[in-house]
Amino acid sequence: MLRLRSLLQKGLAHRFGIILLLVFINLGISFVTRLGLLLYTGKGFDWTIGNLLGVFGIGLLYDLAISSYLIIPFVLHLWFTSEKIYEPAMRKWIIGLYAALMLFFSFSQLVPAEYNAALHWGVVVLFGLRLAIYLLLAKKGPAFRLQWRKYVLAADIFLVTFLLLFNAISEYFFWNEFSTRYNFIAVDYLIYTTEVLGNIQESYPVGWIITGVLIVSFAIVWFLRANVRRSVKQPISFSRRSMIALLLLIFPAITFLFVTNKWKRFSSNAYANELAANGLFEFGTAFTHNELDFYKFYRVLPDEEAFNIVRKQLETPNAHFVSNDPFNIERQVSYAEPEKKMNVVLISVESFSANFMKAFGNEQNITPCLDSLAGKGLLFTNLYSSGTRTVRGLEALSLSIPPTPGQSIVKRPDNENMFSLGSVFKSKGYITQYLYGGYGYFDNMNVFFSGNHYDVIDRNALRPDQIHYANIWGVADEDLFTLTLQQLDSNYKCGKPFFSHVMTVSNHRPFTYPEGRIDIPPSRQAREGAVKYTDYAIGQFIRKASEKPWFKNTIFVIVADHCAGSAGSVELPVTGYHIPMLIYSPDNIAPQKIDRLTAQIDIAPSILGLLKFNYRSKFFGQDIFSLPAGQERAFISTYQGLGYLKNGELIVQSPTQKVDQYKPDFTTGKAQKEPLTDSLVKQAIAFYQSASWLLKNNKYRSN
Repeated sequence: MLRLRSLLQKGLAHRFGIILLLVFINLGISFVTRLGLLLYTGKGFDWTIGNLLGVFGIGLLYDLAISSYLIIPFVLHLWFTSEKIYEPAMRKWIIGLYAALMLFFSFSQLVPAEYNAALHWGVVVLFGLRLAIYLLLAKKGPAFRLQWRKYVLAADIFLVTFLLLFNAISEYFFWNEFSTRYNFIAVDYLIYTTEVLGNIQESYPVGWIITGVLIVSFAIVWFLRANVRRSVKQPISFSRRSMIALLLLIFPAITFLFVTNKWKRFSSNAYANELAANGLFEFGTAFTHNELDFYKFYRVLPDEEAFNIVRKQLETPNAHFVSNDPFNIERQVSYAEPEKKMNVVLISVESFSANFMKAFGNEQNITPCLDSLAGKGLLFTNLYSSGTRTVRGLEALSLSIPPTPGQSIVKRPDNENMFSLGSVFKSKGYITQYLYGGYGYFDNMNVFFSGNHYDVIDRNALRPDQIHYANIWGVADEDLFTLTLQQLDSNYKCGKPFFSHVMTVSNHRPFTYPEGRIDIPPSRQAREGAVKYTDYAIGQFIRKASEKPWFKNTIFVIVADHCAGSAGSVELPVTGYHIPMLIYSPDNIAPQKIDRLTAQIDIAPSILGLLKFNYRSKFFGQDIFSLPAGQERAFISTYQGLGYLKNGELIVQSPTQKVDQYKPDFTTGKAQKEPLTDSLVKQAIAFYQSASWLLKNNKYRSN
């Protein structure tokens, strides 16, 4: 024991001793947090020796794992900070390095100025400030620089301590509401910061909490002031510093490679498993897993009952189940008419709300081309998007599955070879493509679409001279459509029918586009301008396509990925999900308005229905053209709020097994709470539960 104490004292007196203290601070705060949550849980915890050992033993491993990440910036600071960088021979190299970094960030778009000019120039100013501090310190003596390093190190320790303490309190609030460590809900909170911060301010004495955390953080740093002094004064050669630093950096590498959140699942008691975890580690895991367990956080039915409800809703006169297995929703879809091997161009338009169009009451005349097409094709007036982000729209359009909680399937791991619209077209001998105006790596599009029977074509396929304008999101929509026309011409020459899904980008902040195209200058950076430019680009594309030999045998489907905004006074305002859709093929489809309630997941099977394709379907969506009256419904969602819209009623499921029913106002988006209707609630639960079950059990795959 004396030997251990002597080694500990020696380690703390070392230059890198402050690293050991940081680890102790994190372990101490984590232990107190875990103990506090355990005591708060009380009777829900299974108080056995095995569970207690698991909670604190496995918990210690996770706390050490987070500590290994925590020390990285401090190890680098202590490794490279020395008096040598202020010697005359080194100054020109340091000044040159800072100058090069400032020039690089000034003229490169690594931090794009056009999307966020303040952030772009903020990075440049930061390096300029660092250079100014370096020049100031270079003119001062070693004693002044020593004091400077001491205060900077103390400030860094204060900041980390404050954040760890604040996180501990945040974990308590999170546990109080969800009885679990951080998960995708916590990630979601970072996205909806305004609502979350407002809720916290109304629920807790935030001012007093922050004051208390500041006082405790300051007290800890004051107590450690002697260690900070020793850390900056200890002279160690660069070679020895390098050896120690590299040894310390092995630990975060081990954590990254070998530590998994599966270790926490040691007990049959759910509270024990959650208490063994570390909140910060779980928060990081949520980014990679991107999923919220439906069975854990939402009200559920027995699985067989849920599937029986869904099967009754999915069976139609022309769609019959191929198996009596209650967990199999695969149907044989058949049509009496012969199949039509027509081409299909599906254009998903970025952030395009229904109320942008004249047909839905807009009087700004910002969609003249689409307004014209609306009178020449099928106009869907009662269509609702699955979610609020592009990836959720792409999921609905390609997979025809309800939006399960958490991140979109597009961004989840193990999302290849799903049953998709692309897989059906591919089975019919079609060329299937996904064309995107940005870089396909964004939002995992390359991985998802290439793994699900699509050939991915992005802005890399354009030569520099073909790009008239580009911003952070991608090339201007007119350039994307130029690329699309080239690809469709090439497809036609191959002698095969084609299905091409095109995703636009211009109707997105910063709302910039080429000059001289419309009467709203791009310098205004206004949403109305971006909408009108996208409308212009689509109009030009349709006009040029009409001159092509493949035009008369092609169906054009134009639909939004999601609305421009979904905020409202209620959790799921229906007006924030109302999107338009046009189906245009003047030689094949007569003009008509479709007023039936339609879900975004119904689009894929409806396209296949127009073509009279006979196929086996696992889609949750249905052909709106042959769906019996009374079976219409729609799905709308946030990352955690799951909505089921039917018969003018809205069922909303939320974490902690909460279910509410509302009577929505389809004009204002407001909603009046109503008593629960048992049959509607069961349908809502059944659809989301069965979709989650199929994904969890790898049953939503292409055969």
